[in-house]
Amino acid sequence: MRVLLVGAGGRENAIAEALSEDAELYVVAKHKNPSIKRIAAEYGIAKETDVQKVLDFALKWNVDMAFIGPETPLEKGIVDVLEENGIPTVGPSKEAAMLETNKAFARQIMEKYKIPGRKLFKVFDDVAEMKTWIDEFGKPVVVKPLGLTGGKGVKVVGYQLKDNEEAKEYAKALIEKDGKVLVEERTDGVEFTFQVFTDGKKVIPMPLAQDYPHAYEGDIGPITGGMGSYSCENHLLPFVEKKDYEKAFETLKKTIDAMRKEGIPYKGILYGQFMLARDEPKIIEYNARFGDPEAMNVLPILKTSLLEIAEEIVDGNLKRAEFEQKATVVKYLVPKGYPTNPIKGAKVQISEDKIREEGAKVYYASVDENLTMLGSRALAIVGIADSLEEAEKIASAGIKHVKGEIFYRRDVGTKESIAKRIELMKTIRGGRND
Repeated sequence: MRVLLVGAGGRENAIAEALSEDAELYVVAKHKNPSIKRIAAEYGIAKETDVQKVLDFALKWNVDMAFIGPETPLEKGIVDVLEENGIPTVGPSKEAAMLETNKAFARQIMEKYKIPGRKLFKVFDDVAEMKTWIDEFGKPVVVKPLGLTGGKGVKVVGYQLKDNEEAKEYAKALIEKDGKVLVEERTDGVEFTFQVFTDGKKVIPMPLAQDYPHAYEGDIGPITGGMGSYSCENHLLPFVEKKDYEKAFETLKKTIDAMRKEGIPYKGILYGQFMLARDEPKIIEYNARFGDPEAMNVLPILKTSLLEIAEEIVDGNLKRAEFEQKATVVKYLVPKGYPTNPIKGAKVQISEDKIREEGAKVYYASVDENLTMLGSRALAIVGIADSLEEAEKIASAGIKHVKGEIFYRRDVGTKESIAKRIELMKTIRGGRND
């Protein structure tokens, strides 16, 4: 079977590796990922959002199916266009992808169908009304642009914003720029990622993961696309109780039910970014595709064929997805200065053989065929083992064999960083995590 993959980041490298076990792989992306290029039968260069160009490649190569990696082409309706041209595609339609691409739509669906994990929110297009609401609300808020932000446009009082006065100024600027803004209650807790496969009816869970969005160790610095992530051998997380897991899974299942009832069936991968709060897991946001880096936690331990799962998703006949009982740690290597002022054009030296000898995997992201860094997250090193401690050691050992003007977060997946999260949850839940 000929499968088209759209995208060429670290997430797509993991998808490409999994698909290529059973399919002939064709790729369209804005740059040539050296690892993906090695396993692709054909590789077309185009912006992932240039839907017509992607379609032209797909028709030229006579592909049987497509798999969409990033969110930006979903917003442009790439799934609708490919399917109108007879190419079944793993990914939601433009309308269904609004769960990610329009935060107000997502909140309104949660409200309408009384989906658990929802937060108090309001969408404003009037500055005076917004300021009055924040004043009357009286508690710390979160301010969000409605559209895609790459994880970087959301600002939280107590973190990026000093107080609600600063929140009002930021919200005012967004109304003036975009016409609308979403303001919601701030929820304190610990974030985690819950990804699922769905054919629009059946929902199959993947192992939980936790991302490290801050640029620097100790969870400080600017928010990035994600500096790394980990998952545990039992597919839970050390601070997530079984009942929290069940509640979060219920949120995702009810979301898929709601979309079907709304007449906008959702198929593909749905990713819930949750905040484990005092009372329950709350939805911070939905993503309409695999997480990056979290795809690199789950796909290397997927026992079921990804091609088989993809075929079942597009046929509306999803059956199963089994994962090994393994822990994983992903550490991203990024150019110095990332994310605010990353160096570009610098090369990295990498010894894949030595990384493999350490037992680690390497996924390429924002680097070209000459191993020149393009300004975003460059390479991910992944450790997989029976325990989290061992997986973290393997990832760290693999990193030693990459040289260049790069940095990474040493604390991703370490016992100390996870202990901090466990303690935070105990504090939030009154000294107990139950």
